[in-house]
Amino acid sequence: MAFEKVKREENYSEWYNNLVKNADLAEHSAVKGCMVIKPYGFAIWCGQTD
Repeated sequence: MAFEKVKREENYSEWYNNLVKNADLAEHSAVKGCMVIKPYGFAIWCGQTD
């Protein structure tokens, strides 16, 4: 899998989506507009440090 280089200043949405995808924090679900957040992704977004 090649990492697509997109500058945050140029296209924040694409940059963020690439970051989440390449860091394997979440994946798309079968439901349009929804994603499945993986456990370590959830811990980051919720600020859990345990």
